[in-house]
Amino acid sequence: MIETLRQFRSFETPIKLVQVNQAGINLGFYMLMPYLAQHLATGVGLAAWTIGLVLGLRNLSQQGLFLIGGTLADRLGCKRVIMAGCALRTLGFALFGLSTALPVLLAAAAVTGLAGALFNPAARAYLAREAGDRKVAAFAVFNVFYQGGILLGPLLGIVLLKGGFTVVCLSAAAIFAVLTVLQGIYLPERRDTASPARPPVSREWRQAFGDRGFLAFAAAMIASYGLSFQIYLGLPLEVQRNGGGDGSVAVLYALSALLGIAGQVRLTAWCSRHWTRGRAMSAGLVLMSVSFVPMAMSAHLSLPWPWAVLPAIACTLVLTAGTLVAYPFEMATIADMAGDHLVGTYYGLYNLLSGAGILAGYLLFGAMVDVTASTAWASLPWTALTVVGLASAAAVRRLANRDRLTAGRAAATAT
Repeated sequence: MIETLRQFRSFETPIKLVQVNQAGINLGFYMLMPYLAQHLATGVGLAAWTIGLVLGLRNLSQQGLFLIGGTLADRLGCKRVIMAGCALRTLGFALFGLSTALPVLLAAAAVTGLAGALFNPAARAYLAREAGDRKVAAFAVFNVFYQGGILLGPLLGIVLLKGGFTVVCLSAAAIFAVLTVLQGIYLPERRDTASPARPPVSREWRQAFGDRGFLAFAAAMIASYGLSFQIYLGLPLEVQRNGGGDGSVAVLYALSALLGIAGQVRLTAWCSRHWTRGRAMSAGLVLMSVSFVPMAMSAHLSLPWPWAVLPAIACTLVLTAGTLVAYPFEMATIADMAGDHLVGTYYGLYNLLSGAGILAGYLLFGAMVDVTASTAWASLPWTALTVVGLASAAAVRRLANRDRLTAGRAAATAT
């Protein structure tokens, strides 16, 4: 933590504000969202398919609009879009707490998702532009604050739930309202992000979608999201299969967040000294891939408690370590490939594509689990994750060796 604090202090104020802002965003989000499904089921009395509709609409409105959010950040300026996203998240969370009517809940889900589509690419674009040559270090500290919000959010939510779910919602909304005001006061506006002489949006989108090097990189990295998000699907299912409950799953999330907080900055510094960006990202993907080996080896076993949870713990720790290795270099590479004028657009497009990877990972893994459960092929889903991850690592390494992870068309073409 001392090294993290030293790195944090070394950045200029705008970078510090964006990093702290991300901690606040995750704090507000994770103090509410883990308990939303239960509230909709027991507090509102919705059917399971209706709960799925609400949660799915939130995810769809966020993932599907990332490109628009990134484009708005490039054209209107990152500060305005970040503030708009936080203001909309304030409204969405307040609606969740103040109404049980299905149309209002659906509106709250859509507004909440749109908010994420606005501030996520805008915040990353702002950070990348401000950090300059220190992008990797800036995103390493950014991820520490990101993990800190994930760790503290659910704990604060549990405490506030004693006062009722409405208290949780309004408290989360208040956090986003405060973030909106603070950013309006203290976050400097980058005047060079919103140029009146920009070409049409359609031309910039064609430029981004036509950047073969960037699309190849995004395609190679898609698997990483299918792997990393198994902490929300595959690992909880396996813990439950072995007799664990919500408390055991919470332990996995806490271990992942604590490892990120304690190890991100030092790990990134070590990788920066010894490896190129391409090698760091491929090494991170290898770690993420082999993290599922313990799960594959234990898939046919009926271990006594607490030994049954050890493979999931090992998987969580190695999977998180791989994510920590790859993430800062991944974010810096996207910004460098985008050039100065399309950073938000590139982040938006990248998030859109990674969202497709998350969805595919969920669907394919879930389908394989349904087919192979309680059979001799029970280890197949975990083995498949390992194979896909290793193929992704090889693809990234090949792109790096062929010098494809440098500035693409957006950087080479003046906009």
